[in-house]
Amino acid sequence: MIEFKDVKKVYPNGTEALGGIDLKIEDGEFVFIVGVSGAGKSTLTKLLTREEKITSGSLTVNGFDLSRMPERKVPYYRRRIGVVFQDFRLLPDMTVYENVAFAMQIVGEPKRVIKRRVPSILSIVGLQDKASCFPDQLAGGEQQRVALARALANNPATIIADEPTGNIDPRLSLEIMNLLIKIHRKNKTVIVVTHEKQLVDYFQQRVVTIDGGNIVSDRVGGMFGETV
Repeated sequence: MIEFKDVKKVYPNGTEALGGIDLKIEDGEFVFIVGVSGAGKSTLTKLLTREEKITSGSLTVNGFDLSRMPERKVPYYRRRIGVVFQDFRLLPDMTVYENVAFAMQIVGEPKRVIKRRVPSILSIVGLQDKASCFPDQLAGGEQQRVALARALANNPATIIADEPTGNIDPRLSLEIMNLLIKIHRKNKTVIVVTHEKQLVDYFQQRVVTIDGGNIVSDRVGGMFGETV
């Protein structure tokens, strides 16, 4: 479970990015986080990935208290969530297989486990035939699928996708979102930060809207669905 309790974030320059939000996301939920540029979406994501610390309040993710977590435990925590970035962040000198395997190597997975698991993950995202390709040999949508595969590498309970369709052709956005829905159906908690209203409305999931650093609506069934 993910729980924000009166979470505030004020940057050193005095900008209040989040004004005391309360939000609970249960295990296995699929949630869209939406809002205009500057609303606080990126800050919320950075708090979840512990790129930023909360100023006050409390934030718990799958049993980890991020508001009290010492820096030495941050890498351990990050290995237990899967993060998908808008800009892919693939290693250009590694193949598709190696990019996914690397995420497992850095947490010390045995070679036999990596050898068995990576092909299985690539099959989930439909890239089993691209294992030996390098990122620059792939289309944007394929690169994002590699990023999804890498996020799944260590079997995290939670996937956080920050504008996952922002750098791909709009016609491929539906494909990426369908993959996230597929991942969600494997009992994963999935949080998607996006500004793409059409996708949000199409998939009819829970939608949390942020504006001015505050949650202004929490609905199920698209951006204009029923209030939770």
